[in-house]
This record gives sequence, C-alpha cells and structure tokens, in this order.
Amino acid sequence: MVENKASRPVVLQVLPELNHGGVEVGTVEIASGLQAAGIKNFVASSGGRMVYDLQKLKVKHFELPLKTKNPIKLWLNAKRLAKIIKDNGINIVHARSRAPAWSAYWAAKKTGAVFVTTFHGSYGLGPLGIKKIYNRVMTYGKLVIAISTHIKNHLIKEYGVDEKKIRSIYRCVNIDNFSPDKVTQERIIKALRDNHIPEDKPIISLIGRVTRWKGQHLLLEALSKVKSRDFYCLIVGSDQGRVHYTNKLKDLVKKYNLGGKVEFIEHSFDIPALLMISDVVLSAAIRPEAFGRAAIEGQAMGKIVLASNIGGSLDNTIDGVTGKLFESNSAQSLADAIDWALNLSPKERAKISQAAIKNVKENFTKEIMCNKTIAVYQELLK
Repeated sequence: MVENKASRPVVLQVLPELNHGGVEVGTVEIASGLQAAGIKNFVASSGGRMVYDLQKLKVKHFELPLKTKNPIKLWLNAKRLAKIIKDNGINIVHARSRAPAWSAYWAAKKTGAVFVTTFHGSYGLGPLGIKKIYNRVMTYGKLVIAISTHIKNHLIKEYGVDEKKIRSIYRCVNIDNFSPDKVTQERIIKALRDNHIPEDKPIISLIGRVTRWKGQHLLLEALSKVKSRDFYCLIVGSDQGRVHYTNKLKDLVKKYNLGGKVEFIEHSFDIPALLMISDVVLSAAIRPEAFGRAAIEGQAMGKIVLASNIGGSLDNTIDGVTGKLFESNSAQSLADAIDWALNLSPKERAKISQAAIKNVKENFTKEIMCNKTIAVYQELLK
C-alpha cells in the first residue's frame, strides 16, 4: 500500500510510568518497532528507569504526573497532552493504562487525534461492579487491542464491546535476548555460581512477581507430592514488599520438608541465563493471566513449559506439544505435570524443545507484535 503523508501514523503512547513491567516492556518494544519502520513516535509517562531505553532508541519521552488518579490532575494532564499532540503533529494516541487513559482520551477528543487502547488485564470490577465506570475508558478506543483470547472474551462479556472493534495482538518475546544461541557459557557459569545452584539436579523454575495469585504456594505444595525427589527449584522474583506472603512461603518449605531443594532469588539481572540452566519452566497462576509472558520466554529458550489451563496460557502453550497444561489451582495436577516433565526421555525432550522454539518464532516475536500494531494504526487512519 502506498501511503500519503496524511495517512502516515505519528504515535503517542501513554502509560503511568516506565519502571519494569509487562506494560512498560511492551511500550518500549512498540517504540522500537516504530522507529525501525521509520514511524515518528513519542511516549508520555511519569518517568522511570526504562526512559533510558527510549533515549537509546532516540524516542522522545514527555514526563508528566500520569500515575495520578486525582480528577483535577487528570484534567491538567489532558491539557498538557493536548499541547504535546498539537505541537508534534500526533494523529494516534495509544493509551495503555486506565488513569492516564482518561487524560489521553480527553486530549485526543480536543485535538482530533485518533484514540486507541490496549487492554492489558482483566481489571477488578469492585463491589457491585462499580469500578466498571473507571475501567470503561479502556474500551473507548476507536479500536481496542486485546492481548489474548481471554482478554477479548472479557471485553465482550463484561463490557459489551463489539467483537468487530477488537483486534487481537499477542504479547511477545524478544528472541534477540531469549534464545539458546545468545546465552554464553560464561553467563551460565555466572548464574550457577552467583545463585549457588547445583549442577547435578534437574532445575525447576518459577519466574515472576512473588504474589499469591502467581501460585508460588501451589508450587511448594505440588513439590511435596512429586514422586521424583531429585530436583532443585528456583523461585525467582521480588515480593515488592509482600513480606507476609514471602514468610508464608518459607514456612511452607519447612512444612513440606523441602529444605535444600528450594532457592528464593529476589533479583536477577540475567533471566535468559536462569532459563537456560532450567529444565522445566512454570507458569502456575491460580487465576487467569492476561497473557503470561513467562511461558513464551521459557519456550523461546527451548524449555519444557508447564502452565495452568486458564487465561493466556491457552493461547501460548500447546498441550502435549510445547509443554503441558495442568488443572489450575490443583497441586496434585501440577505435581503430576512435573513428574511427567522430569521423566521425559532425551528424545521426547528434544522434540518438545524444537516445537516450543518454533511456536515462539511463528507466533510471538517482537516483529510480529509490532507489525500487527502498525497495521492497526494504518487501519485507524484509512
């Protein structure tokens, strides 16, 4: 398609902040893809350590107090965003979170820019569904991007969004970073040494925020039921101040006699290396994940992925092909899945590994996500 100047997207992405998280990573990935495609783009947030990533990409960042939920400040942010839109010829405003979405929506209406949203999670509805009013701004986009089939169905069921208005675009994994070929032996040795990980046992990893809904407690109960006792488990992630839950997990380690078999790693700056030394990678959420990036990161590294059979896992993990889906919130089902994974023959393991890498390359790369998002922008301007 030959584009004229008027139909060329000029994009502003809006989000609360740019510290580490799925929304933040996705924003930077899209900014990178837009730059690579020669599409002028900007980001507005309250700042954070990932602003540096935008600077490396030469994407201009506007720092505004976009984390606020104060109605007066939301209105003031809308005025500031409207000026940014006018001054930079922006014709697409892409909101990625609820509070800044209100400001972005008002600014887009004032300036005539097209408003689009990405629905990143099944936000809480509150007592009697009262929070639907606040959440609903994420459905005000001319088009709404859903990051999984689970989110698409949630939009239709809870908000009555017309299916014709929804565009499904899966989250991605950057295979420039998450690839077996990219992790050097030196990085593997460092990960083993720094985290005191044994080299003579199968490694089971659960990587993600330490919070109850991610299922760390379910994993510990499942490990107590695993028939094969020769394993070492890594629980990787910050509790972000949820020390009560972390202490409960440590009590469960004692209760289930798992001392010497479980290691808590609060911070890691080399997740691909930890995945590389893992044999089994888990996504054990006890309620539906919007997508579940951990599962595709594990598959990208060619690992056996075990994921609960709810939410985004149904999109990203092919049962019996790239791993196994277990019954959500069932410690016994997870234990059976771990036993299955630990007892695979080398030939079976290699077959699953190849299928997992193929699944990621065909469905979940950054290039695919960026190209589909650019296609949405172009559709909006037609």
